[in-house]
Amino acid sequence: MEKQKIKTIDVLEKQSFSGHRKKIVFSSELKNIVEDLKKENKVVVTTNGVFDILHIGHIRYLKEAKKLGDVLIVAINSNLSTKQIKGQKRPLNHENDRAEALASLECVDYVTIFSENNPIKFLEEIKPNIHAKGGDYKMDQIIEKDTVEKNNGKIILIPEVKGYSTTDLIKKIIELHKGN
Repeated sequence: MEKQKIKTIDVLEKQSFSGHRKKIVFSSELKNIVEDLKKENKVVVTTNGVFDILHIGHIRYLKEAKKLGDVLIVAINSNLSTKQIKGQKRPLNHENDRAEALASLECVDYVTIFSENNPIKFLEEIKPNIHAKGGDYKMDQIIEKDTVEKNNGKIILIPEVKGYSTTDLIKKIIELHKGN
């Protein structure tokens, strides 16, 4: 029994050092990383969201966001802030699982988790060159716009990928499994 326990720990340790896990960083680490990237004249792009159930709409959006610069940083809402925004039944996936799923995407360079209901504090620290938002937003609805522009960045809207929504997916799953 003891031998099995050691084997499991060894596997977990190896997994934690795999490439995509190194992309998940604390915002304090990210600030230094971004400062170094900017010294190298890299264009830093950020985006944010819950990313609860990763779907093709998210993936297409993130690929487009990556095309805007050299480095794409995705900031995700913590479990607590997701509950405050989406309701007590969300998120369906834990923040660490959501972060790991995003980090496994080739187009994503770094992932961080923030606990506030909006990304303003994160953006104030990182000061991205570009902050990408989905085309389902109107420029006057983007609360982080002033923060990004104050720090010489710009907001770019990426056209919405129609027909893909986590909320719609959840509704479809519930409908399909009613009475089962």
